[in-house]
Amino acid sequence: MEYTHRNIPQLILREAFTEYASPNAKVCRLEQSGEVIRLKRGMYITSPQYSGMLLSQELIANHLYGPSYVSYETALSYYGIIPERVTIVRSATIKRGRVFNNDIGEFEYIAVPTDYFSIGVRIEIVENEYAFLIATPEKAICDLILATSGLRLQSVKAVREYLYKNMRIEEESVLQMDNTIIEECIQYGRKRNDLTNLAKFIRDEQSI
Repeated sequence: MEYTHRNIPQLILREAFTEYASPNAKVCRLEQSGEVIRLKRGMYITSPQYSGMLLSQELIANHLYGPSYVSYETALSYYGIIPERVTIVRSATIKRGRVFNNDIGEFEYIAVPTDYFSIGVRIEIVENEYAFLIATPEKAICDLILATSGLRLQSVKAVREYLYKNMRIEEESVLQMDNTIIEECIQYGRKRNDLTNLAKFIRDEQSI
């Protein structure tokens, strides 16, 4: 059997094997043989070894738990804005926070306010083959500031140190940022003062 979908709900697998006396047992055998990979209960993907397709952790993250969008260090790494390669796929969600561990990796979901959720989220289309929701760079930074316990950016100088020294973000990336997204986040997110200083820092950098 040739699988053409990256995400395969268990119901589809059962329907594909209706000729078997025990479809669930067939699904288990496929998992044991490595033909499918279990993401969570009732959700599987075809193994790249059998499908010939590369796996997108970002696409998997969207489907694994939603509504959600990829953000935080994961989004910044995806855009090449920070030099580090992240090991945990982190997303924002309007549901309660969750963590999933499977053979693909670790997926963490952080709860954000509903009104705040939709700000600065875009659809990333990859080679006209698939698409997923991801935060813009500006929203990813706002998400990261809000989610980092103990982080207080009480001045523009503190923002500069956080972005350039701690996060090692390149100045050119800051110069390309859309400050209107950050200003929208200020209206809904916590740490209003921190985000206000972030917006002011970006305005100052872009005015030089």
